[in-house]
Amino acid sequence: MSTIIKNRITSIDFLRGTIMIIMALDHVRDYLYSGSFYYDPLDLTKTSGILFFTRWITHFCAPIFMLLAGTSASLIGQKKTKKELSVFLIKRGLWLIFLEMFVVNFGWNFNITFPMFFFITIWALGLSMIILAALIHLPKKLILGLSVVIILGHNLLDGVHVPGSSLEAFGWSLLHDQQFFMWHKEILLVGYPIVPLMAVMSLGYCLGDWFSAGYDAGKRQRNLLIAGGSCMVVFIVLRYTNLYGDPVKWTTQKDAFFTFLSFIKVNKYPPSLLYLLLTVGSAFLFLSFTEKLKGAVVNVVSVYGRVPMFYYLIHIYVIHVVAIIASAFTPGQDWTIWFLKQPIWFTTNLKGYGFSLPVAYLIWIAIVIAMYPLCKRYDAYKQTNKGKWWLSYL
Repeated sequence: MSTIIKNRITSIDFLRGTIMIIMALDHVRDYLYSGSFYYDPLDLTKTSGILFFTRWITHFCAPIFMLLAGTSASLIGQKKTKKELSVFLIKRGLWLIFLEMFVVNFGWNFNITFPMFFFITIWALGLSMIILAALIHLPKKLILGLSVVIILGHNLLDGVHVPGSSLEAFGWSLLHDQQFFMWHKEILLVGYPIVPLMAVMSLGYCLGDWFSAGYDAGKRQRNLLIAGGSCMVVFIVLRYTNLYGDPVKWTTQKDAFFTFLSFIKVNKYPPSLLYLLLTVGSAFLFLSFTEKLKGAVVNVVSVYGRVPMFYYLIHIYVIHVVAIIASAFTPGQDWTIWFLKQPIWFTTNLKGYGFSLPVAYLIWIAIVIAMYPLCKRYDAYKQTNKGKWWLSYL
């Protein structure tokens, strides 16, 4: 069996903790890197290699978070009836949507009037849980089949768009088309359409069988290796041919390195098939390679992975507060601008604000380290108070 600490599977916690740490890098870059407000770090005509990878590496976070949430639901389901698990997933899903709309959105914007609502990671996670609550009553093979079909086939919908700001356009955007909307005076951003992310969660639910009690560890490791390797092979073949799987084709660039960057620059919004093959396939390989991994690094990183929502909520507020402090000490800057009235990407009067990329990396590391004692304490509290129902919601 893989290493288990207090009935938890270490490889899953280690992977989840890894992506939580990487995720914070993207948010530090958003709020504190001086170049964040002028161009897309994935723009191959303007970016550098290190800046490209600073943004690109964080692409792995959301789909792996979805995948592991489905796996966790499967493991929880081993101790509950299908009905009990459905009720839990519905309640938790609704709670996560509430958190996204109010707690997370306020954390991003620090504006009590809520001029913006972002439908991003946590809302997609919550709605996917609600959908999974219904799917779990189907046979596992059917759930797996539906998940694979949706992941493989959803790019057939890339050419379908509903223009304007109508309810129909908003509804389609929630399903499969990232867009900004204006509703009265509110700005709405649909960042993570639910298709195909819901299928990634249900795929993770099926993956839970490989982590069930009594499943042979060697077989699990081989299965994960085969699944991950297969994803990578299919990714390379489809990407090379440019036939299907991503709305943006790779092209020959000014040199071999930037051509490689074009090759791995896959569409995140909505997640393309190639994006999911690359990210989910990497998750399978990570889980296979870390099956028996032990040591101090695994133990420390796994702490973040055992309290992901606690970490997620707090780190947003911490980064935003640091941005306010940095702005207050920057000559010519008005720190009150960080009580945002429009998305940070639309903010233009930040000339002179922000730090170099190396300093942004140092701030990221400092924030992650500073959060460790809080996460460890909360993790210990969860482990010693498992009977408290509310802990499963945070």
